Amino acid sequence: IGINGMRQTGNVQVGIIRSRAELVTKLSKAFTFKTQNNSLYQEFNSRKADQDINSRNYLYLNPHKLFYPFAILYMQTNFRRKIDTRYFSGAGITCQVLVHKLHQLKLSGSLVYERTNFSKQVYNEQFYSGSETISLWRGTLYVTGLHQLAGQKVYLHYSAYWQPGIDEVPNHRVQAEFGLNVAAGKTFSFSLQYLFGYEQVVPLTILQQDDMITVGISYQLQPKTR
Repeated sequence: IGINGMRQTGNVQVGIIRSRAELVTKLSKAFTFKTQNNSLYQEFNSRKADQDINSRNYLYLNPHKLFYPFAILYMQTNFRRKIDTRYFSGAGITCQVLVHKLHQLKLSGSLVYERTNFSKQVYNEQFYSGSETISLWRGTLYVTGLHQLAGQKVYLHYSAYWQPGIDEVPNHRVQAEFGLNVAAGKTFSFSLQYLFGYEQVVPLTILQQDDMITVGISYQLQPKTR
C-alpha cells in the first residue's frame, strides 16, 4: 500500500494525490487471487485535470503450471476520457513462456464483456452516438515480462494488451507500460517509465491517444561511520 501527494499554492496552484494498493494471496492449494488498485487525482489552478480509479482483479487456477486458466474483473473511471464507469469481466488462459530467477515472460488470451458509461452521447464513431453506454464483447491479447540484467543492476519490466472489439464497427483499444531502473554504482540510480493508451472510439473532442513519460534520478549518500 502506498500514497503520495503534492500541494502548491500561490501564483500557481497544483494538487496531486496518487495511491496504490496490491494484494496477492493463496485462497487454497489450487486458487490464487491478485488485486491491483491505483488512483490519481490532479488539479491545476483549482481546475480538475484527473480523477481516475483503476482496479484489476484476477483469480488463477494452478498458476505454477505452464498453462493455467484465470477469471478477470476490471473496473475503471477516467475523467479526461469522460468515462464515468467502465467494467469488463471474463476468462482466459495464460502461458508462462519464460520462468527464471532473473527473467519472466507471460502471454495471455481472454474473452471479456465490457460495459462503459460515458458522460457524453456523441462519439467519433457515429454508430454509437445517442447513448451514454457502450457494451460489447472484446478479445484480449496480453503480454507481461520482467528482466534483471547486467548483474541485477538493470531492472526492466513491461506489460501491454490489445483488445479488439467484437461489434459491427471497428472498436479496439491498446494499453502499454514500460519501466526501466538502472543502478549506477552504490549511490546513483536512474529510472524511466512510459505509459501509452489508445482507444479507437472516444467522445467527440477527446483525443484517442495518451502518452506519459516519467524520468527520475536519485542519489544516496552514506557517510562513513567510525
